[in-house]
Amino acid sequence: MNSPAHQVTTGSTFPLGATVTNNGVNFAVVSEDASQLYLCLFDSDGNEQEPLPFIDKHRGIWHMEVLGLKEGQHYGLRAKGEFKPEQQFVFNELKLLIDPYAKDLSEKLVWHEDQAAITKEGQPHSVDSAYCVPKSIVRTVQANANRPARVKVAATNRALYELHVKGFSQHLAIENELKGTYLGVVSSAGIDHLKSLNITTIQLMPCFSFMTERHLQQLTLNNYWGYNPVSFFAPEPSYAKKDAVIEFQLMVDGLREAGFEVILDVVYNHTAESELDQSSVCFRGLDNARYYRHQDGQYLNYTGCGNCIDTYQPASVRLICDSMRYWVDVMGVDGFRFDLGVDLGRTDHEFTPKAPLLQAILQDPILSQTCLVMEPWDIGPNGYQVGQFPKGFLECNDKYRDTIRRFWRGDDGLIPEFSTCFMGSRDLFHKGHKSALNSVNYITYHDGYTMKDLVSYHQRNNLANMEENRDGHGDNISQNFGVEGETDDTKIQQQRLNQQLCFMATLLLSQGTPHILGGDELSHTQQGNNNAYCQDNDITWQNWQESEARSALNHAISTLMALRKTYPILAEIHLDDDPLYQHTPSDHIEWLNEQSKVMTAEDWSDNSRHYIALTLAPTDRSTRFWLVFYSSDVPLSVPFPIEGATMDALYQTPGLSITENSLHCAYRGVFIGKM
Repeated sequence: MNSPAHQVTTGSTFPLGATVTNNGVNFAVVSEDASQLYLCLFDSDGNEQEPLPFIDKHRGIWHMEVLGLKEGQHYGLRAKGEFKPEQQFVFNELKLLIDPYAKDLSEKLVWHEDQAAITKEGQPHSVDSAYCVPKSIVRTVQANANRPARVKVAATNRALYELHVKGFSQHLAIENELKGTYLGVVSSAGIDHLKSLNITTIQLMPCFSFMTERHLQQLTLNNYWGYNPVSFFAPEPSYAKKDAVIEFQLMVDGLREAGFEVILDVVYNHTAESELDQSSVCFRGLDNARYYRHQDGQYLNYTGCGNCIDTYQPASVRLICDSMRYWVDVMGVDGFRFDLGVDLGRTDHEFTPKAPLLQAILQDPILSQTCLVMEPWDIGPNGYQVGQFPKGFLECNDKYRDTIRRFWRGDDGLIPEFSTCFMGSRDLFHKGHKSALNSVNYITYHDGYTMKDLVSYHQRNNLANMEENRDGHGDNISQNFGVEGETDDTKIQQQRLNQQLCFMATLLLSQGTPHILGGDELSHTQQGNNNAYCQDNDITWQNWQESEARSALNHAISTLMALRKTYPILAEIHLDDDPLYQHTPSDHIEWLNEQSKVMTAEDWSDNSRHYIALTLAPTDRSTRFWLVFYSSDVPLSVPFPIEGATMDALYQTPGLSITENSLHCAYRGVFIGKM
């Protein structure tokens, strides 16, 4: 190594990361257990210069200012310390490390065996990893001066649309150079499609820089979903034409300009470093014992991904909150969806809604005002916590998913449970404590069947994942209408489309916050793959071809979203038995049977019933809505709830039609009318 002379001063402990100063660059890095930290600078040809030892450490933060350095400098870190794997100390100076606060990386990280700090035999790994680790880049990133104003979405209007940057932007009308990119999302074709749905909120799947896992790389597959982060600050470079930072900002600006709220799916529960003998490219090499959960000398793996971030440690809480503020203040997002959120709410090991990280987020004057969506489980002890997060978080409701799927599959005895879920899952999000809007209702998510596959397959078809079809959920609560997979039978095609419309209508008429999986409006199929995390191809890329199904589903979503925005009672009802609304005039609800009579106890307990209806009336009783859900294929005629009333059909699935004073159900379907 060669090294020009560099002048250094003690610098500052704040801010963390690399910060351009008037005289050079200040570096501040957390590593409480290292005995020495080194800064490694790389010249324009990629040659590493002699490492510079940090000259000061205060409260676990190593810091110094290097005079004369400029924006764009490539660098890395090396940490010296004890090597005692049984105590989780795996310091290894041969391993080049990414700055956890780096805003940009020189390239995408690709797994290599030489990134490991420890061998399988428990000895220090003896190969220098600089050649196979991206370099951190000194970069000052600022918010765009002309950024559109933040879109304020009323909670009763909010509808989440889950979008994968690459998969979404494969539209034939998008220029080839923009396909699969941040900029492709906000192309005219992309924006036009999103606006046609009348949705409010784009939920981007992970955009943190991520790495493909070793076992996928060995199978010549890629991590497509992105739930394997390398950095909590640097955006994924493979979605960019040239500059991931600028292009991510432009994407957010374009979505805002089009009127959308933008939230980002974030993975703060684990990193791509995986198991202890895998990559040491950042957190592990800097402070393994502090960043990752462990007990009795063993790694804890509450995520199923080889490690889990110890969010009970102050450094981790600070890192995550700093990351969130950066993505809000600088990169422009309006909120977050947290992957495997229970890990974020653990103390030493147990979950509590008073966990330090959760409280830190909710007390933050910036973060507390954003849209916060929690995936309320992990695979650790007591890892299922739906309904248990602080009220500042919305929560994904898988009980809703399973109940609605079973109801439309035609299972018996679902009326009471269906009604509870439809009205906001008050068994989980209790009256007087939380709004029904805390429940994020969904039928499909990225991890599972698409809605088209939910009505086309009984069995998962994951052979393309090269795990002998063992991965993914075994019970999908699905049906195929007599044929497994694609079919040319027009009757079955119509049955499947009708079922998808019933799912969409139920979702968008339910109390709570709806979540739509991107591609479901296109009737997209993954060919029965319910775990397509490693399929970066036509299985996951959205097919935007015009079709009867696409037209019908787009119309349904747009129409029902318009109804939700016009009539907030369809998203959140205010009843007099709910202490949250005790000072608000009460709305009114009645549950009705097939004769349009008020449901009796016997009606509720009849397991053979596949029909349920309700009337909703707002506080002023100026309007009365009639909602009908019928999951049988036996024709049925139902009288209007009020004799002599006239009915304005606001939306109905194809199997239902109204006559002068009754609703005719030719087969299963959903109806909403206004009297």
